[in-house]
Amino acid sequence: MIVRIVKLTLKTDYMDAFIRHFETVRDSIHASRGCRYLELLQETNLSGVLFTLSHWESEADLRGYLESELFLSIWKQVKPMFAAKAEAWSLNHAG
Repeated sequence: MIVRIVKLTLKTDYMDAFIRHFETVRDSIHASRGCRYLELLQETNLSGVLFTLSHWESEADLRGYLESELFLSIWKQVKPMFAAKAEAWSLNHAG
């Protein structure tokens, strides 16, 4: 299983809009092949910083989502909301 963490630094004025948008696409993302878990988290000490945490059956499933029309359409809508480039990590369980 792949654990994916993505750090999103948003322009402060877009926090509420991003969260509302995420709520509208959450179920569609979670329904993507291989997606087993999806959550949006907010940094406690830094205003404007969110993280997505997702679990994927395989790297191929994650790659398939990242190349899908769904992802591309979501990314096109939210990218202008960012104050900094998104940072992403794909992790495996150690041990």
